[in-house]
Amino acid sequence: MKVARVGVVGAGTMGRGIAQLAALGGYETVLYDVAPDLAEAGATALREALEKGASRGRWSEDDARAAASRVETTSEVEGLAGCELAIEAAPERLELKRQIFGGLAEALGPEAILASNTSSLRVTEIAAEVPQPERALGMHFFNPPPLMKLVEIVAAERSSGEALAAATAVAEQMGRTPIRAKDSPGFVANRLARPFSLESLRILGDGIADVATIDRIVRLGGGFRMGPFELLDLIGLDVNLEIARSFFAQGGEPERWRPSPIQEQLVEEGRLGRKSGRGYHDYAEEREPDPDLDIEPPTLDPSELAKIDPVAEQVLPRLIAQIVNEAAFALEEQIASPADMETAMKLGFNWPLGPLGFAELIGPDRAADLLEDLRAEKGETYAPAPLLRRIITSST
Repeated sequence: MKVARVGVVGAGTMGRGIAQLAALGGYETVLYDVAPDLAEAGATALREALEKGASRGRWSEDDARAAASRVETTSEVEGLAGCELAIEAAPERLELKRQIFGGLAEALGPEAILASNTSSLRVTEIAAEVPQPERALGMHFFNPPPLMKLVEIVAAERSSGEALAAATAVAEQMGRTPIRAKDSPGFVANRLARPFSLESLRILGDGIADVATIDRIVRLGGGFRMGPFELLDLIGLDVNLEIARSFFAQGGEPERWRPSPIQEQLVEEGRLGRKSGRGYHDYAEEREPDPDLDIEPPTLDPSELAKIDPVAEQVLPRLIAQIVNEAAFALEEQIASPADMETAMKLGFNWPLGPLGFAELIGPDRAADLLEDLRAEKGETYAPAPLLRRIITSST
C-alpha cells in the first residue's frame, strides 16, 4: 500500500508535531480538529516551527516552504477523504478514540490505514468496532515528535502485515526510527521504564538515601541525563501516578508495578513537580552542579560508586537489577525484539544503555541473586523473571 496523503486528528502539540513530520516527509497533510480555530492555530504554529527550524539549519528554507505548502486544515471529518493514512492524536480516553476511529472508518473508506498515537490504551480495544480491523494499528510518537526519533509501530490483534509495513515506511519517510511493538500495557519504552521510577521510590521509602542523593547516584554512576525524581517532577507527579495506576490495573496488578504510597501522598498534598514549584525537589532552590569525580558511567565498580556516596552500591545495582528483570519479563511476553527494546530506551528516554546493555553490565546471575535476596526480605515485588538467568544480552 502506498501512502501519499496523511491525515492527523487533533491540532494540539502532538498532532501538529506529527503533521509537521508528515509534511517534511513529502506527504500531503491534512490537520483536522473539530474546532476550526484550533485547526488554524495548529497550522499556524506548525508553519512557525518550520520557519524556526530553517533558521536553525535543521532543514533548508526551500524545504520549509515546500512542507508548509503541503499542509491544509479541516474541521469536518469528511475533509480527510482521500487520506491513505489517518493518525489520531486525541486525549487518552478510550471512548473518544473509539468514536474518532468510527468516524474515520466511515469518511476514509475500507482501504485507509487507521493509526492511534495512544501511549497507554490497547489499540485492539480502540479499534474493536471498526470494519476491516486489519487496517488498524498504533503509531506511538514521543513528545515532542519533531525532536524525538522513536516511533512504536503497534500491532493490534488483527493488524495486517501490509498495514504495518506501510506505517513503518511512513515513519521512516518522516525521518523517525520505527520499532515493532506488541499491543500490551505501555508497549515497549514506557513498559521498560517502569522500574526507573518505581524502584527508586522503594529505595527512598526504605530510607537508604534521600531524593537528592538517589538522583545524583543515578546521574553520575548510571550515566542517565536526569535522576528519577527530577524526571518525575518534570512529567508531573499526578500524571505519572495515573500512568502507574493504569499499568497496575492493565497488567493484572503485579506487585512490581504497584503504585507508590509516597507518590500518592505528595499528589494529595498538591506537590506535583515543576508545574507546582515543588515535587520531590523544591524549585525555589537552585540545585548544585554535579562534581567532576572522574567516573566513566555507567559503572557498578564499587570503588567508582564510593566516590559518589557511601550508599551508592546499595542504590544503583538494585535499580539496574529491576530494570533488567523487567526486560526479562518483557522478552518472555515477546513485546518486542531484543534489538528494538534497546533502541526504544536509547531513543525514547535517552538512556545510556538499553536494558539488555544493563544486563551485560550487572550480569544476569548477579541481578537474579540480588533480587532473590530482596524477595526473601521484602516479598514478591522482587520475584525474578524465569528468563532472567538466561536473558539474551545485546551482544548476541
